[in-house]
Amino acid sequence: MDPLSRLFGNPARLKLLRLFVFNDDTVFSLTDAAFRSKTAKEAARKEMTVLVAAGLIRKKSGKQGSGYTANKKSAHYVPLKIFLRDTTDVSDSDILTMLRKAGTVRVVALSGLFTGALEPKIDLLVVGDRLEEKPLANAIHTIEAELGRELRFASFTTEEFKYRVGVYDRLVRDVFDYPHRTILDRISANQV
Repeated sequence: MDPLSRLFGNPARLKLLRLFVFNDDTVFSLTDAAFRSKTAKEAARKEMTVLVAAGLIRKKSGKQGSGYTANKKSAHYVPLKIFLRDTTDVSDSDILTMLRKAGTVRVVALSGLFTGALEPKIDLLVVGDRLEEKPLANAIHTIEAELGRELRFASFTTEEFKYRVGVYDRLVRDVFDYPHRTILDRISANQV
């Protein structure tokens, strides 16, 4: 178990805290919060009740039903946000392990959210062969649940990636022209 999960009681509570704190302008339904954090609905309901009682999130009622959002007026909100931002990280090896379930991965480049650069249009670039859409989406969803944020990503076949590099595709240039980390490179993508 992650040390922070122990500190906050369990992984579900930590994932939900990250979700609400990093998306503090968004109102989530119970179902949506459970889905985005990859938490069972009953576990999410229990943890969100605890977080409401602690004053870290608040329940909002509206015409479309009730929802939950971060309580920015909580005395502990700002220090908690800083703490979570500084301690939230998914290791490169965990990212690769999750992405390899989708097919033969050749290049994985991290930018945007992972590097703090605001310019890139995407956070994660995946290049591979025989990448299956559903396992790739599941891997991305798992990474998002751990980070508490939605990722902007793009995936290409090796052939398509080489073509895009050759025509100076703007999306590819946005990754490689700005701060980025290449955690896997089996086709010399950093030579672009």
